[in-house]
Amino acid sequence: MSASTQAIATAVPVSENQRLSTIDMLRGFALLGILMMNIAGFSMPDHSFEKFANDPGSINFWVYQFISILFEGKMRAMFGMVFGAGMLLFIANKGMKSAAVHALYYRRMFWLLLFGLVHAHLILWIGEILYLYAVCGMILYLFRNVAAKYLVWAVPIVAIVSFVTGTIQYQQIREKRLAYVEATKAQTANKTLTAAQSKALTDWREVEKTMIPNREDAKANTQKMKSDYATVAGHLRPLAWQGQTKYLWLSVWDSLALMLLGLALFKWGFLTGAWSRKDYWKVVKIGYGIGLPLVLFANYYAFHHFSTLEANLARMEQVSINWVDLIYPFQRMLLVMAHAAALILMFQSGFAKNLFSRLVAVGRMALSNYISHSLICTLFFFGYGLNYYGELEFYQIYFVVLVIWAIQLIVSPIWLKYFLFGPLEWLWRSLTYWKLQPMKR
Repeated sequence: MSASTQAIATAVPVSENQRLSTIDMLRGFALLGILMMNIAGFSMPDHSFEKFANDPGSINFWVYQFISILFEGKMRAMFGMVFGAGMLLFIANKGMKSAAVHALYYRRMFWLLLFGLVHAHLILWIGEILYLYAVCGMILYLFRNVAAKYLVWAVPIVAIVSFVTGTIQYQQIREKRLAYVEATKAQTANKTLTAAQSKALTDWREVEKTMIPNREDAKANTQKMKSDYATVAGHLRPLAWQGQTKYLWLSVWDSLALMLLGLALFKWGFLTGAWSRKDYWKVVKIGYGIGLPLVLFANYYAFHHFSTLEANLARMEQVSINWVDLIYPFQRMLLVMAHAAALILMFQSGFAKNLFSRLVAVGRMALSNYISHSLICTLFFFGYGLNYYGELEFYQIYFVVLVIWAIQLIVSPIWLKYFLFGPLEWLWRSLTYWKLQPMKR
């Protein structure tokens, strides 16, 4: 056995007294918040938002706006930041040679990647993030020793890069759309289609199948989701695989930037609660003061221009670059920083102490709780379960969220009273260290 292998065999996870409760609390809050965003993907058919997107008189409209303004993208951003900090926590105080630490860390990411494949292709959640985080985590490790003042530049740089790459993809789709429109005009006029026009019809049909379902596709997809396991899997697996392969390069930028920011904020002490209350309050004021007006404008703009499938397609035909999309990365970062600072201030003040201690427990069992979200929701909404897919109003699906929150806020502290880790955390650690870890307290 090599020295590196021996070092890995004798390495142990971060002990409980080394954990930082502030980071666990933020992770727990972000995890529960992510369910608020994911629940629609589990339960709502394609284009179902159109029923209330233009109706301020509907409770669904205001629930949607509230969640979109305060939580959409922000919870994933917070989770990504904490994941970045978690990398430094994992490699800290290992007392091992560099080669052994490298091997241990990449083994950990390898198993996370496999968990992601199982999550997407067996549990059937195409919005899963473990696979993406494993890929990003492998890249993230290369930046572990970079100074914080350089790491923070990842956010604005990646925001611009993401806008450029997103615009390139948008324009590629737009070209297909414009060619399709011309081809359908010729077809409607009973003209003989050229080879290019026939290809335009085929290309746009492929876009409809994979990215922008038409009305008939939406109905068919709903029926698939309300069918048996094999039918649901046959529908979702190809989409999940495309996200993990063909479109992975588009997803990596954003998540990696958030993790790099998390590294910087951990090194600066922001995520550990080391800043003064005055500085946290400054972040709250700046974040909400600038971020809220930006997101309100963006949502108002979307309300007027992207309310239906037809409106989206018409806008695509007219506009080559959606400059308003530049608002998103900046309002999201301003608001997630404000959220994090506000949570840290409340946590340190002792406000709602019982609730925050439960959030800490949820955060310590983040992997188990995250996977349980998918198990519960797929079995509740999908056809092979209770078949509530497409059956509830938008506001009603958040009753399911509240129930899951209540279960995890109650069960997580009880579980950790008797066990050192959540069940999947224990499995992940055991696989990482290639040795069964202690489970019971």
